[in-house]
Amino acid sequence: MMPSPGQPRAAARQGRRLRAGGPACGLGLVEMLVAMAVGVLVTLVASALLVNASANYVHHTESARLNDNGRYALAIIGQAVRQAAFINWDGTGAPPATRPEASANIAGLDAASVPRGSDGMEDPLPGSVNGSDVLALRYSGSGAAGADGSVLNCAGFGIAAAATEEQRGWSIFYVAVGGDGEAELRCKYKGERSWGSDAIVRGVDSFQVLYGLDTDTPADGVPNRYLSAGAIAALDADLLLDGATAAAKAQDLNRKTWWKRVTTVKVALLLHGDPHSRMGGEPARYDLHGSAYADAMGNGDAGVRIEESQLSAEQRQRVRRVFETAIALRNPGGV
Repeated sequence: MMPSPGQPRAAARQGRRLRAGGPACGLGLVEMLVAMAVGVLVTLVASALLVNASANYVHHTESARLNDNGRYALAIIGQAVRQAAFINWDGTGAPPATRPEASANIAGLDAASVPRGSDGMEDPLPGSVNGSDVLALRYSGSGAAGADGSVLNCAGFGIAAAATEEQRGWSIFYVAVGGDGEAELRCKYKGERSWGSDAIVRGVDSFQVLYGLDTDTPADGVPNRYLSAGAIAALDADLLLDGATAAAKAQDLNRKTWWKRVTTVKVALLLHGDPHSRMGGEPARYDLHGSAYADAMGNGDAGVRIEESQLSAEQRQRVRRVFETAIALRNPGGV
């Protein structure tokens, strides 16, 4: 087939364009800069979406973990409080806890901690994590020396029936800082030979306890006031005690103590997640036992209001949640 007369001239023009760097040579400088700008923009948008998705994943993961930990902690504390007032009447004689001079089944401390190996709440430590409280519970137990498993301490070990005051079981909840610097809610208990302490949940900002006091005479088992441990201790300090010796007065205090008028326990726990698990926003404020109580008693009851802005920089921007519950003692008066 013979080429048309115009074909040689068209091929010559195309050759001149190639030698001159015309459009047939590819992208020019302007087109390349535009393509690079669009590529960078797409990369930035994709990176922002990836970072946001990762932050959302961390936030929801930590929120779910906090929910599990909070529910678990309240379940352990609730079981311990309900069993504290249990009295086993299966034996031939009255259990020691029913004697008027026996100590109350419940006690506490404000803004304190306790040593791991000390006896009960003796020698409390003044330093506490954001004013966290101590909640102590006593048990009469059930079963022979090996216990029958119907009464358990906060570590899950059975408590045998106590023949004396000293043999009664313990569950003590308090907050302490672990070896890695993370605060944790711990359970202190009395073993067969020594005291032990186990962590229940980690990442604790504050642990606060209020006690529902039945102030009626005669007592009707219904709380009229909710007070801190320090307020109940102040009421006990105003009691007129009988006895010629310190031991006699101590026994009379056990008879008259306001701790035996506690019918309900309110527990509030503030937990936090991993660093950078809360996205953006202003520093938050958390009120344990509600804003009304924190407004009225925040200055006198340390730890019931936590301001994120007052925490260390490393502790900010974390997802947090307050867990609260009210637990009624099984027997009126807690005795």
